[in-house]
Amino acid sequence: MPANFQEAPAGFLEKPTNIHTKRIFVAGTRMNEGKTTTCLGLFAALQSLYPRVGFIKPVGQRFVEVAGHQIDEDSVLLDTIFHVQVPIESMSPVAVDGKFTRRFLADPAGTLPGLVDRICRAFDRVSWEKDFTLIEGTGHAGVGSVFDLSNARVAHLLDAKVILVSSGGIGRPVDEIAMNKALFDREGVEVVGAIINKVDPDKLAFITEYTGCGLARLGVPLLGVLPTRKTLTSPNLSQIVEEIGGRWLNGRATGANERIENVVIGAMTAKGVVDVLQPGVLLVTPGDRDDILFAAMSTAGLSSRKVVSGIVLTGQALPHPSVLELLSKTPIPVVAVDSEAYDVASKINSMTIKTQPHDADKIPIIKRLVMEHVDMGKLLASF
Repeated sequence: MPANFQEAPAGFLEKPTNIHTKRIFVAGTRMNEGKTTTCLGLFAALQSLYPRVGFIKPVGQRFVEVAGHQIDEDSVLLDTIFHVQVPIESMSPVAVDGKFTRRFLADPAGTLPGLVDRICRAFDRVSWEKDFTLIEGTGHAGVGSVFDLSNARVAHLLDAKVILVSSGGIGRPVDEIAMNKALFDREGVEVVGAIINKVDPDKLAFITEYTGCGLARLGVPLLGVLPTRKTLTSPNLSQIVEEIGGRWLNGRATGANERIENVVIGAMTAKGVVDVLQPGVLLVTPGDRDDILFAAMSTAGLSSRKVVSGIVLTGQALPHPSVLELLSKTPIPVVAVDSEAYDVASKINSMTIKTQPHDADKIPIIKRLVMEHVDMGKLLASF
């Protein structure tokens, strides 16, 4: 039996039996602060320093079914990229479905011990023979309090130290880190640092200096400031199609993973549309604008490069069948949707962009961001 693993006793576990593996818990100060992105980069950084690194997301709220188990999407993402080599169900022991909270509240005393036991045994399994285990939380420190498994409580349960992730600025991140730290403090959990995410590259030095000063007054080291990267905040075309409820007319096979960096509403003339056709652009225009499709097809025929990353045709009208037939002979991705152009553009601009397993262009950027901008020496010194 490895030195850092003990045989789990019979009955419910109230704490993991593994006491040797180093572990860090990553929590956000609110939703969509870049916690999963940070975990991906931290995992890569830890792998460069330790030969054996484990991962677990104890409580997950967005899950998919894998081999009959409900597995959190982030656990699937990380396992797909890094091949963690532990049972996937151990990386996601508790999945919160739509009726989970009601089931818990109907019998808290009878339900909680089983949930704690499941998390503890899963942690022991993912940490078996590991030098370091990365634990991803769910949202801010208080998420999960309704069923007695807040992030702060789970971090305490797993004897983990905490990194807080917040998005760019000075006042708001410091205020929210202070609020989250208070809940971790109440559970006796040490916050060993903070990472500020999604910062304008031009403000990197400014944010580092002043946010660092603000956090120092709280006793929280600033571990790093991550600049924004357009690719990380840009959806691909298949994500957009799902968001707007669109249907493919052309180019699905080659266009699904096109990265959309700019959305343009095509209210211009066919002559004017040529000026906006370029890679990274999604053109949103009424479905009866055959002239715009002809302009795009003509440009594609004259060019040896990709002319546009996608066209969304809005409203009830569709192009003439002869136009669709011509379109099928081009690589231009075209999607139709019944909504109007403004509504479509608004939905796209308000999308929350999550990294997915097939986002091959994002993963190297994420790894490089953390390696270049997070002080791993400062983090590991806390252990």
